[in-house]
Amino acid sequence: MADFRTTRYANLFTTPLITHHWEDGAELNPQLRERILTHEKENCGVGKSNQGGWHSETGQLEFCGDAGRRLIEYMYELANEATRRLLADHGQEMEPIRWTLSAWANVNRSGDFNKVHVHSSSTWSGTYYVDTGDPDSEGGTPLHLLDPCQSRGMTLPMVPSSVYVHPKPGMMILFPSYVPHMVFPHSGKGARISIAFNLRKEPYP
Repeated sequence: MADFRTTRYANLFTTPLITHHWEDGAELNPQLRERILTHEKENCGVGKSNQGGWHSETGQLEFCGDAGRRLIEYMYELANEATRRLLADHGQEMEPIRWTLSAWANVNRSGDFNKVHVHSSSTWSGTYYVDTGDPDSEGGTPLHLLDPCQSRGMTLPMVPSSVYVHPKPGMMILFPSYVPHMVFPHSGKGARISIAFNLRKEPYP
């Protein structure tokens, strides 16, 4: 048998996924939920990747008041931490970064889903979960992240080609904006409420 003790192994072009639970989610979420559902009643929303459901206008979560402003700050914090870790993995130190941020709320009810899409002209994309809409299930309706290298599954079929992220209230996730993703049809009895966002490093790219 060959001696592999001196063999070097490295993962090239890996895709980072960051998950963080904010400790004050239990305090923030009722405020966010009330503001989002009120805004939904007063505005028809827009059509993007959502098939059914409600998608708010894109902005800075102005309709969420103080809770929205606090959440925006958390988005910046997590993006900075994710970028710091990513650069550290490549032996680089992080310099101060100026971000352009945009965010919007999503409300999915029974049967509503989001088709596969990417977020162009951004650096990081993310989601914060306000309510899974399915208190009887530990997982809730998952977010499906797909391998951005579509040919990998054909050449390395033993490597997983997708990841399921099961939402929990207070959880925020972050991933590169080029990662294709979708949300399966919601099967919970209540409204699945999430806040999606993009951060773009300036100057871009």
